[in-house]
Formats: sequence, structure tokens, C-alpha cells
Amino acid sequence: MRPPRSPNISVITLALAVSGCGGQTSQSSLVVSSDPELAVIGAELLPRLAERAGMDLSHPVRIEARSRAQLVSYLRLKLDEDLPEDEARARRDTYALLGLVEPDLGLRNLLLGLYTEQVAGFYDPDSTALFVLDDQPEAALEGLLLHELVHAVQDQNVRLDELVDPDRGNDAVTAAQAAIEGHATLVMFEYLTEQAVGSPIDLSQIPDFESQVRPALAGVSQQFPALADAPRIIRESLLFPYVEGAIFVQRLWADGERHSPFGPLMPGSTEQVVYANADRSIDLSILVDKGKVILQDGLGAFELQIFLEEVLEVPGGIAGEGAAGNLAAMWDGDHYVLVESSDGDRHLVWVVLWSDEDGHHQFTERIWSHADNLGGTVSVERIVVEDRSATLLQIGGSVDAIVERAPSKS
Repeated sequence: MRPPRSPNISVITLALAVSGCGGQTSQSSLVVSSDPELAVIGAELLPRLAERAGMDLSHPVRIEARSRAQLVSYLRLKLDEDLPEDEARARRDTYALLGLVEPDLGLRNLLLGLYTEQVAGFYDPDSTALFVLDDQPEAALEGLLLHELVHAVQDQNVRLDELVDPDRGNDAVTAAQAAIEGHATLVMFEYLTEQAVGSPIDLSQIPDFESQVRPALAGVSQQFPALADAPRIIRESLLFPYVEGAIFVQRLWADGERHSPFGPLMPGSTEQVVYANADRSIDLSILVDKGKVILQDGLGAFELQIFLEEVLEVPGGIAGEGAAGNLAAMWDGDHYVLVESSDGDRHLVWVVLWSDEDGHHQFTERIWSHADNLGGTVSVERIVVEDRSATLLQIGGSVDAIVERAPSKS
């Protein structure tokens, strides 16, 4: 489920900040700040982080301290901009029909609580400035700045706000967030690991990186009660860019080159984040014969796997693995429309395109055997799109629908 845009709010950085300040010669021209301590730490870190990130540093970075009250005001503003009340209700209703959240979930309040609980600092592309909460302990500042300064360097090389434009769709934005956060997380991990062991480290050459990073990052949710208690689809959507994104970038750097995770190599879908060598997905559209379309978007392979596990009870557990991961790997694209009838009832029309005929058969079999877990009456049919099998699923009602290939969003 796509959270508010603001992809550069660090959800997990403070919990991962384990080192103190370095203590090298300041290069104050690299940082603009009204806080002398932030200026010194930032200037020490910035050039080394830019080199590790494989990116150019073209102009100074602004770093400022902000109060927690100012943070909450910022988050409310971003919620109003990126997830207004009507859209929040529509997304809640969509995921409730899919059986992934409760029908009465207060999505905006939940997200505000999650971010307020977790955020220690953030980079804001709109103002091209990095903000740190003024209540952070001194020992945590370097670890916090490590991650956020990478975002500042990223934004000097690529327009972060364009990568996470909601018009690109839920799945493409989540994939872009994985490139953004995974890149920053890997650079941060590498720096902290090198500081801890006292010798140069290249995490791109660690063969068992996945087995080490998954527990380190996934376990963070237990440190934040609101995050731990959130519906799985929301909790894992927030963690996915860090966990799977770091693994994706580490895989991208495995040949010893610090390739940019943006541009031609940027993943266009969560499938390309999770599954090495995954093909580009197909964008779809749905036309309905009656009712008002309230919302249209897609889940993507990552959220499909969560749906398979949580609602259809397919064994899984780790992105891309288990029976659920194998079935999600057959995903070639999906699209849904939330339709409101003249009497105000809402129902969902969802199409999933498969690379293999067996994907449709497995999916349909699980739908019928677990239909009671969905949020309304169910109808399923097989259709053909682009010479491939697709499953057209309707929940809570039924309309005539036409599915066709849509122009690419990117």
C-alpha cells in the first residue's frame, strides 16, 4: 500500500545508528547549517559518502535541526498533499475488499502515528534540505546523518521527487523507493561496518549478505510498537525499500562497479527488485460499463505475495521465496479499479496477468478455496491479454469490464 510520497523520511535509521562521530578535518564549505555541530559532522561525512555512493557532489548540502512538533506539522502537510481523506478512504476500502486490512482502519492516523514514532530525520526534496530532530542523542547524530546525506547526494544526481511521483503507480513508486532507500542503507551499513572493524569493507562482495541484512533490518519493526502492530501490508510496505532495496543494490554492485541504481538500471517494478533478471511488466487498464471509478492502481509482485500469504494462505515468508514467492514470480502485471455504484456501495475489479498459464490456475484455485477471507462476494474468470492468461477477479459486486494494455507510465 503506497504511503505518502516523502520517500526520504528515514523509518529505521536511528535504530541502526551504532557509531559515534569520526573527528576528521572539517570541510565546512560542503555544508550550510545554522548548527555548528551538524555542520562539522556533515562536512566530515559528505565527501566519503558521495564516493561510496558512486555519485558526484556538485554543491553544498543544507542541514538544520527541527523540533518534533515541527516534524508532526510537516508530516500532516505531506499527508494532506499526498494522501487526502478521500484517497485514504479509497485505498483503505480497496485493501479491505482484498482482506488485507480492517474495513474501519483509520489509514491517515495510522500512518501519522507510524512516522511520528519512527522518524529521527529526513531529507526533503522540495526544499533540498536535510532536517534532523533536535531531541536526538549526540551519539546517534552521525549514524542518522549517514543515511540522510546519501539522499542529499542522490538528489543532486537525479530528481527524487520525479522518481516517486504518484502518477507512476503504487508498484513503480515502491520499486523506486527501494532503489533510493536501498542505496542509502547499503552505503550507511558499509560505512558503519568499516568503522566498527577498523579496516576497509566492500559489502558488495559479501556472499551471504541477504542472510545478514534481513534480520538486521526486519527486526527493527519490533523496536517500534506502532509499526509492529500495523497490518502486515502496511508494515512490510514501509520496510520493503530498506530490506529488499539494500539487497537489490548489493546485487547490482556484485561485479565490483558502483553502478547507479537509477537511470537505465533502476527497477520499474517490485518484481525487478526481488527477482534477479525479471522482465519488464506490462501496464494494464480496465474499463467498466457502469459505476464511478474512485481509484485505480496496482499491487505489484511484492504486494501480491503478501496477499497470497495473508489472505489465500499460500506458504511463504520471505519476498520471492516459498510457494507464494514462486507464484508471485509468475506475475507479469496487474491493475485494479475501485468502483462506486449509484447507491454508494463499492466493489473491486482486479486483473492479474501471468507469464505462465499455471499462475492463473493456482491463483483461481486458492481464490475459491479462501473466498471467505475476502471482503465481499467473489467472481473469477480467465481472460486473455497480450496472448497471456489473466485472472479477472471482482469482489463485492460485478460489472462488465474490458481489460487492455495501457501505455507505459515510465
